[in-house]
Amino acid sequence: MEDHGSAALRGLLAAMPEAILETHARLGDATASVDPSRVVDVLRHLRDTAGLEFDMLVDLTGVDHLGATPRFEVVYHLLSLRHHHRVRIKARVGEEAPEIPSVCGVFASANWMEREAFDLYGIRFRDHPDLRRILLYDEFEGHPLRKDYPKERRQPLVGPRN
Repeated sequence: MEDHGSAALRGLLAAMPEAILETHARLGDATASVDPSRVVDVLRHLRDTAGLEFDMLVDLTGVDHLGATPRFEVVYHLLSLRHHHRVRIKARVGEEAPEIPSVCGVFASANWMEREAFDLYGIRFRDHPDLRRILLYDEFEGHPLRKDYPKERRQPLVGPRN
């Protein structure tokens, strides 16, 4: 029996080959690396295409590949509730101005996940409806999940808010 994730990857390659940079599927781990400018189109295709129906964004996170170019990666884990299969989509963004389109218009659940990636990695999500810190206070300096963030760094003290 064919793996649904592998079928999704083949469908993506057939439907939008210019958006797909690389794919692999090993041991049920179906992954596509995509052009970051096309991530909204790719996720919408996976959600809306009959037979695929990846209707749940399970997770969205950032990865810091310090020393690599491009440095950052945004990773989306999708689940098809109907077919009980998963697929992973990855998109790389540069270090100088890490930015990628928001997918909140495709999956509303991306809202807080994108805010978390912004807060902890400094990745900006273009056209996000409310991109601001979600875990750290406004005066916090830097992004603590970046690999070059100094672990002993002292942060500004802030008093109680009224």
